[in-house]
Amino acid sequence: MKVKKYVAPTMPEVMSKVRKELGAEAVILSSKEIQDGGFLGFFKKRKIEVIAALDKSPIPPKQPKATMNQAKMPKTVKPKTTMDAEVIQEIKNMKRILEQQSLQQKSSKFAIDYEVVYQYLLEQEVDDAIATEIIQNVMNKHEEENVSPTASIIKNDVQNEIEAMLSGLSFEGISNTAKVVHFVGPTGVGKTTTIAKVAANSMLQEKKKVAFVTMDTYRIAAIEQLKTYAKILDTPVEVVYSIEDYRNAMEKFQNYDLILVDTAGRNYRDEKYVKELTKNISANGPVENFLVLSLTSKPKDMHDIFHSFRHIDIKGLIYTKIDETRQYGSLLNISLTSHIGIAYITNGQEVPDNIVKPTKEVISNYIVGDLSGL
Repeated sequence: MKVKKYVAPTMPEVMSKVRKELGAEAVILSSKEIQDGGFLGFFKKRKIEVIAALDKSPIPPKQPKATMNQAKMPKTVKPKTTMDAEVIQEIKNMKRILEQQSLQQKSSKFAIDYEVVYQYLLEQEVDDAIATEIIQNVMNKHEEENVSPTASIIKNDVQNEIEAMLSGLSFEGISNTAKVVHFVGPTGVGKTTTIAKVAANSMLQEKKKVAFVTMDTYRIAAIEQLKTYAKILDTPVEVVYSIEDYRNAMEKFQNYDLILVDTAGRNYRDEKYVKELTKNISANGPVENFLVLSLTSKPKDMHDIFHSFRHIDIKGLIYTKIDETRQYGSLLNISLTSHIGIAYITNGQEVPDNIVKPTKEVISNYIVGDLSGL
């Protein structure tokens, strides 16, 4: 009996390898999902491992049925072994695998090599319309240039296509001319920690004189957290409860280079709150607003959040908690559909270190990086 292990990113690719080497008579002994590759335990790739076998020996003839007399004889036949149960289970697994393979083949949108990458983009939570456009553009490019696609070529061209789609967007953070900067977004996305990181970098790298203002009076913890950061960074902080308090804070800090405002993180679905926020975040001088989103949120929720803050003049997006997920498609979704840039990405709680300045290359590598080696 010839037994061999096969590993591939998807079940159709595994089955293709099995059929190619062992033929249609091969039997699947086992199948499972594995995590392969990566660097220092990170960026592992999901793959399918299958153990297949081909037995070229003839099938033994059936044993004759026992007669009545034989049936009365003492039983000497061994009971079913564990191996029998395992074989039955593997047959069931093979049936399930073949059903999945058939379904995948029927629902394939592209040729198999492109389909693998398309499915990967969907797993990364890239919007279907965007993923389709990316793959279609790459396919068209290959047809025009008469390229024979390989996994490596497709991966590189998909990454180039993503970068081309992002090339028209801005990745500028807070501009040098900004005086007041508001950080808006729902509760729990990490606005306060992000403000501390931006403040620390502005002070250390740009030598700016920074002050804090917090409008998040609904959460005592948020106020205390910002006060703690203010103490560490040796910067002043004002807590405002009304528009009048806000204006007084702006007047108080008029000699500072940068005033960073932590807005209240309440229910973004409450239009009354959003309208009230829009009215409150006005100030004299150059003002910039950034919407803070967590990459651990569902893509649909992120779209809803962005839509809720549509009345605010948002300069750019800030994505937090990228270290807490392995799905990066949302970095593309809102930016490409709403033509808005990404100012910062945060990847941990450390202040001021865990903040990344995004570029189109950084974003494309986040999304396509795990395709390496396919």
